[in-house]
Amino acid sequence: MTRVRARGEQVRSYIIDNVGKHPTNITRLTIARFGITRQAVNQHVHRLVDEGALLHEGATRARAYKLAPLAHWIRDYTLPGSPAEDQVWMRDIAPSLGQMPQNVAGIWQYAFTEMFNNALEHSEGTSIGVDFTKTAANAELIIFDDGIGIFKKIQAALGLQDERHSVLELAKGKFTTDPARHSGQGIFFASRMFDDFAILSGEVIFSHELEDVEDWIVEREKYSSGTAVFMTLSNHTSRTTKRVFDKFASESGEYGFTKTVVPVRLARYGDDDLVSRSQARRLLARVDRFKLVMLDFDGVDAIGQAFADEIFRVFPAQHPEVSVVEIKASSPVRRMISRARSTG
Repeated sequence: MTRVRARGEQVRSYIIDNVGKHPTNITRLTIARFGITRQAVNQHVHRLVDEGALLHEGATRARAYKLAPLAHWIRDYTLPGSPAEDQVWMRDIAPSLGQMPQNVAGIWQYAFTEMFNNALEHSEGTSIGVDFTKTAANAELIIFDDGIGIFKKIQAALGLQDERHSVLELAKGKFTTDPARHSGQGIFFASRMFDDFAILSGEVIFSHELEDVEDWIVEREKYSSGTAVFMTLSNHTSRTTKRVFDKFASESGEYGFTKTVVPVRLARYGDDDLVSRSQARRLLARVDRFKLVMLDFDGVDAIGQAFADEIFRVFPAQHPEVSVVEIKASSPVRRMISRARSTG
């Protein structure tokens, strides 16, 4: 009986974890995954509906399922005068999350307090909104404000030509417009703790896809004024804050944020080729703050001689204390890098 019960829990957990991406064919997928009958899967689905974990819509043959929100609310916090981030966490967020594994609660506490504090101290807006949703599979938080906008603020602070350049600076880490009070690490680490993480401001999106270590820019219609941060995390993830922090610490065990991964394609806009020294210098700005810089060439088919020379010959000569290595480089890119290094 215990074995049967465990099997049923596995089936229902699979349905909950996958129904979001497969609302119309979750039954077929579950049959294939567990080798059980359609009738047996339907019994599990109906149980989840009866328990309030799933919702359904449409006729029987075209029925679609989705996760039911177990909790959902939206609250506004007026600026100035909003409670501090730790107070909002303890009063509003933690009770809504409810009982969670310690590692999951730790990720939420770290990220929420970091992102709410950013809005509190940097947005220059009049209010902060929080949109909270919890389902049987995951929880989602959206923190939004009506302030100046994070990318415009970074653009102004660094004198960047285009606010899209701000995304590249966020991707590197260790950037803040207020270094006296902030380390500039919150967004970098939070973006790597979540299943889905995005920042939307104006016409630019910063997003991070955890498995592929990718950040990208998407131009789109304006969302609203200010900044919105979207965070989604499985209620049962095995990820921990320590594991994420350790990934970017020295392999010798030295404490600190000593290495970073920089998506090279963020230095390119539109159909531009990566050929110039100015593009290379923009890519390398501030990376001398790290001991190891991993340049991710995923999505970059080729680079120019001057671009490669600036990164792999000129920069190492000027900063011998910083190791620059390439990852996910195509054969043409590797050949250009080898050529640059061989002339050093």
